[in-house]
Amino acid sequence: MRTVLGIDMGTQSTKIVLYDFDNKNIVAEASSKHDIISKEDGTKEQKAEWWITALKNCLSEIDSSLKSTVIAIGVSGQQHGFVPLDSNGNVLYNVKLWCDTSTVSECGQITEAFGGEEKLLAEVGNLILPGYTASKVLWLKNKHPDIYNKLSTILLPHDYLNFYLTGNRVMEYGDASGTGFLNIRERQWSHKVLKSIDPSRDLLSTLPNLIKAEQPAGNLKSDIAIELGLTPGIPVSSGGGDNMMGAIGTGTVKPGTISMSLGTSGTLYGYSEQPIIDENLAAFCSSTNGWLPLLCTMNCTVSLELTKALFGIDFTKIEKLVRDTPIGSNGLITLPFYNGERAPNLPNGKGCIMGLDMNNMQQNNILRSSMEAAILGMRFGLDAYKKVGFKPVEIRLTGGGSKSSTWRQIAADILNLPVVIPKIQEAAAFGAALQALWVFESINNNKITIYEIVHQHVELDSETKHLPIQDSVRKYEYVYEEYLKYLNSVEDIFK
Repeated sequence: MRTVLGIDMGTQSTKIVLYDFDNKNIVAEASSKHDIISKEDGTKEQKAEWWITALKNCLSEIDSSLKSTVIAIGVSGQQHGFVPLDSNGNVLYNVKLWCDTSTVSECGQITEAFGGEEKLLAEVGNLILPGYTASKVLWLKNKHPDIYNKLSTILLPHDYLNFYLTGNRVMEYGDASGTGFLNIRERQWSHKVLKSIDPSRDLLSTLPNLIKAEQPAGNLKSDIAIELGLTPGIPVSSGGGDNMMGAIGTGTVKPGTISMSLGTSGTLYGYSEQPIIDENLAAFCSSTNGWLPLLCTMNCTVSLELTKALFGIDFTKIEKLVRDTPIGSNGLITLPFYNGERAPNLPNGKGCIMGLDMNNMQQNNILRSSMEAAILGMRFGLDAYKKVGFKPVEIRLTGGGSKSSTWRQIAADILNLPVVIPKIQEAAAFGAALQALWVFESINNNKITIYEIVHQHVELDSETKHLPIQDSVRKYEYVYEEYLKYLNSVEDIFK
């Protein structure tokens, strides 16, 4: 038996899968949770050493005979995190995460220095948003100049795991496009953005070499292989951000297919053969040598989780209550901006329940509204896709919310598209494993494409497919208009 190891280092945990690609099944998997350092100013940080510990914990759960079958490794990582290294490869500071909103003022400083949002979109393709890496670099310069002066290398989370495994400091285009300082059209670092962060320093020298998706980041170091119980010298693929790897794991590698993840955050992304630029979409590259325009909301299933905890109710009862509640939750609209929000860009946002009156302030309405809110936010992104000419034909759904049949139908109705679930739900870890297989085949002179690999290995669960119900679609058009009306009313408050 031969397997590829897929690693997904997410915000809440690290997960691994060992995929037997000859027999097309996962033979082992494990996970290990992470802590998060949170502060009232919007700080969300982790220590890079926690990720290494989590990876070791995961692999310690796997039988040594299975680990000996691994012939290549792929790493998926949470996007945008800033891992600052000194010249010896030591991490200088806590890793500021994608969900950190403490750098709003730095975003404004960089945008102003560059010449404004219109110039950023026109010249680079992305705005400078709090989630992205760029503002985190300036934050370190502003708040900890002594540490910043020791900065030798800027890495992203998945790059750091690749560095730990191989000793090489490299970055691929997909994850790099989420830094804010990659020109996504030209696939080159933007000197102008880097100078807008620090005009007195050559930040370009701190950035690793860029490699293509099918290139290996390197080979597994002997000492690390011994620590992890793996075979020394096996290739480690370029890897990518969790959304880029999720696109591979769901088969979103051709135009028309869109993946949507209903997790703590919500993401909506589709493959494109050319850059797609829009102020409401992240203009990312894919980790398959194309582009991956993406909408990310910072609040998705968190809305239901908070409401569920408030009422002290289990999910089985929620399903029944929500299923029996009319579309539109009897007039309630939730704006679930509990963590601030990224799309729309409202970093100071707060959660709001709109439309409450004497008749509808009931548990079932609040619960259904919290579920509808997650998808209404996705509809906001889908409209942005359509505006720039993207023609979606199907939604491939992942994340915790995808387990709910009611939520899947809500998604199909609000988005007016078929919704289906891939059979392997750990899309990012699985995608990392498939990219590792692609790299393994490439370096062994088998010029198979990533599309061919995905076609062979990604299977959909037809029993979970939900088609839009046209009467429900029409009702949700009115609900969405109400959602936009309430959204417009609070935008000035939360910017």
